Amino acid sequence: MILRTLFYCSSILALTCASTAMAQDTDPFYLGQIVIDYAGAGDLNEVNVDGEDLEIIEPTDLRDVFKNEPAVSVGSSLPISQKLYVDGVEENNLSVTIDGARQNNKIFHHNATTYIDPELLKRVRVDPGVAPADAGPGALGGAIAFETKDVDDLLAPGLTFGGLFSTEYQSNGHVFSNSLTLMTRHGGFEALLSGKYATGGTQVDGDGNDILGSGTGMSSGLGKFAYETENGGRFEFSYETVRDDDLRPFRADMQSSDGVLMTRRYDLQRENIVFNYTTVDPTAYWDPKFLIAYSSTDLYLPTDSDIGKGKTDSYNGVFQNRFTLPIGTITAGLDFYSDDAQLDYTSLTTPSDSMTPNEKAENVGLFAQARLDPTDRLRVTAGLRGDMQSFTGTDGTTYDNSGLSGNAAVEYAVTDAFSVGAGASRVWGGIALAENFIMNPAWVYPSDGIEPVTSDNYFLAASYDSGPWSLSGRLFQTSIKDARAPSYRAGPAVTADMESEGYEVKAGYNWGSGFVRLGYADIDSTVDGSHADSYLGRYLTTPLGRQMTVEVLQSVPNTGLLFGADAQIAFEEDGFYDGDPADPLPGYQAVNAFVEYVPAAYGNLKLRLQVDNLFDELYTDRATYGQEFVSEGLIPLYQPGRSVSVRATLTF
Repeated sequence: MILRTLFYCSSILALTCASTAMAQDTDPFYLGQIVIDYAGAGDLNEVNVDGEDLEIIEPTDLRDVFKNEPAVSVGSSLPISQKLYVDGVEENNLSVTIDGARQNNKIFHHNATTYIDPELLKRVRVDPGVAPADAGPGALGGAIAFETKDVDDLLAPGLTFGGLFSTEYQSNGHVFSNSLTLMTRHGGFEALLSGKYATGGTQVDGDGNDILGSGTGMSSGLGKFAYETENGGRFEFSYETVRDDDLRPFRADMQSSDGVLMTRRYDLQRENIVFNYTTVDPTAYWDPKFLIAYSSTDLYLPTDSDIGKGKTDSYNGVFQNRFTLPIGTITAGLDFYSDDAQLDYTSLTTPSDSMTPNEKAENVGLFAQARLDPTDRLRVTAGLRGDMQSFTGTDGTTYDNSGLSGNAAVEYAVTDAFSVGAGASRVWGGIALAENFIMNPAWVYPSDGIEPVTSDNYFLAASYDSGPWSLSGRLFQTSIKDARAPSYRAGPAVTADMESEGYEVKAGYNWGSGFVRLGYADIDSTVDGSHADSYLGRYLTTPLGRQMTVEVLQSVPNTGLLFGADAQIAFEEDGFYDGDPADPLPGYQAVNAFVEYVPAAYGNLKLRLQVDNLFDELYTDRATYGQEFVSEGLIPLYQPGRSVSVRATLTF
């Protein structure tokens, strides 16, 4: 199977190279420039999925967004239970923001924690491990920043009004999706409104079997309003939401734990409200960012015997200024959050079992991050932050803690083409809130407190970039100590230690009208010193092992045609449970391909034909829960089999 996959990708590469050679006029295919909000703790230690990457991929879920990044994994075939892992570290141990707003989404361990519609995204930036101090509190294993689209991303310069309409049909599950975006600008005012609705039936896996609870019932929306004053001040208000409401497996991250197939309704809604002030005309001493935000996630789980309503939310903000120096910048400021996790559980059969527990955490942080270029070849970044947290348990017990975090990284350009770098960080994360659906009002919190979580992160990296060739590599390690791991019965103070380490290698060649990119990562993680498994690793890590990605793209100049293919390859790994051998994690090779056409007479129309899982592979994504326990009756969530989709996008 691996040979077949590589043969297929090699064939596409050969054909695309041939078409380039035969072309009379080879207008270059511009791959785009990475644009970022802030420089991280070392450019060699970054993952960027920018606007052009997203336009090429046209992702339908979070897994698609990162499918060409071997060190970033997203498990599950259902968006409602997709969890993201960076260098083997689960996203709840990272500082996650959407349009700058902190996310507090750890609501149910069978659910996703960052459910987002990728059609709304402008770019995603990941700082694995070593993250800057201004990335926010709790960046134990790094940071992820999602940013949604603005008017300037969609409306051509000089126009005052425009729109974008997309419609898509996907054969596997007969999924229909429609979205409409309208935008306008006039004087200093601009506005964007976007909405999407997708519906569909049960999908089938590579063997033609139904995937339990795989229907589509999703809607999303985005509204942005901004005003720029004559002196350059920019005020912006945004509202973003996504909702998923359909029948899902009883435990939404697996089809069954014991071979019995059951469904129940999962109704999840996430909202993000952000108000911020910046300036488009900064000076050396005035480049501010003032942000106030509210984010929330609600999960409604009704059955015939009970009703569970979980909600997590966060009021948060950032007040910072960037100072420009002759050799770089220093960003300093203050951030805060007030997070709440609550459960409203009603038993319809035993009313006395009903309960409404909740936990709260409040935090204020002071930070400064320097990004300096002492010479043309040397770059140094260093940051420090101090956090003060107050935590309140389900019984009213309060703990007050504080701690310091620091990071440092250095990059040196040995030649114009070859650079090396290294970095380290020590992070204090306070006490994390428990997930809503395991909170117990009868918990007894220890009188001497719960130990705040801390982490240590390291990386070594190098890159070579000369003409059309690029090659890069990273060695990394993250160690998290005293991560909170409570359970309903074991109590609120259980903790665990986790470590993830590995390496990543990427290579690419760009021939002007197209490119080929390869990636390979090998990641090993442990929990309390034993091999990680997906059960004990919940909210911490999952076994990933060796994974490879292949991406090929080719435009045909003067025809409006664009061809592409990608492959995700995972190699078989030993499986473990609680440190003992368990079922092996199967290897697989999944291939996708597409062709896109923009008619010469209708430059505002884009047509796309795509085939996902071209070879109808029966497989479970490596980051999906429960593959170690199949012999015990667990049925994991398999990825959909072959699916043909047709998409039309009209710009007006």
